[in-house]
Amino acid sequence: MPVPAAVHVLLLGGTTEARRLAEGLAGDRGVRVTTSLAGRVAAPRLPPGAVRVGGFGGPEGLAAWMREHDVHALIDATHPFAAAMSRNAAEAAALAHVPLLALRRPGWAARDGDRWHSAGSLAEAAGLLPALGERVFLTTGRMGLAAFVGAGLDALWFLVRSVDAPEPPGPARMEVLLDRGPFSLDGEREIIRRHRIDVLVTKDSGGDATAPKLTAAREAGIPVVVVRRPPVPDGVPVAATPDEAVRWVARLRAAG
Repeated sequence: MPVPAAVHVLLLGGTTEARRLAEGLAGDRGVRVTTSLAGRVAAPRLPPGAVRVGGFGGPEGLAAWMREHDVHALIDATHPFAAAMSRNAAEAAALAHVPLLALRRPGWAARDGDRWHSAGSLAEAAGLLPALGERVFLTTGRMGLAAFVGAGLDALWFLVRSVDAPEPPGPARMEVLLDRGPFSLDGEREIIRRHRIDVLVTKDSGGDATAPKLTAAREAGIPVVVVRRPPVPDGVPVAATPDEAVRWVARLRAAG
């Protein structure tokens, strides 16, 4: 698709990086940004520019929306674990002949003193828990709690932290902590101390907003189950920072 001097960028958002990218593009008169949010969070932090909320109806629906609204570039800045949306974005970009970029903050790396256990899924993470601890700090969000339901897990106690209240099914013994990052190191230390946490479960989301829990776990000497992130679809270029994505958009404009 030819890229005009003024480009319409569809930004699949919902992350801190997506909001920062929208802010970075907002001052460019040659760029018009529409951020799409899934609508799973009750009160999202809205970025500058146009915002739409809700799904597209699969890759065909997304491709049709881009054609209808004259989109010239698609940026997938969804959560690193939004694998289905990333696959849809790759298929839709191919259908609509629109260039696609994935914006993915780097994952976390273990440091000296960390007791990390890698898992390929929430179900695999749940299977590791009985051998690691009895009081679990579960920070994987409100989706997927069914993976932590089962006879082998009923004896464990879970502190489940999420932005919005989770829906059942969930662990047999759990307390819900509604909170939104960024989180402080002192706050994470206090949670581990007050709730006598002896194992932490997290997705490898990367970034600074939720990283203090890893430091607090290291200091407390407790094991951490880290769920590996899914790969970006084959052939999709990746930017690690919003600034890199801004430069990608600038190159598209220059090439057009």
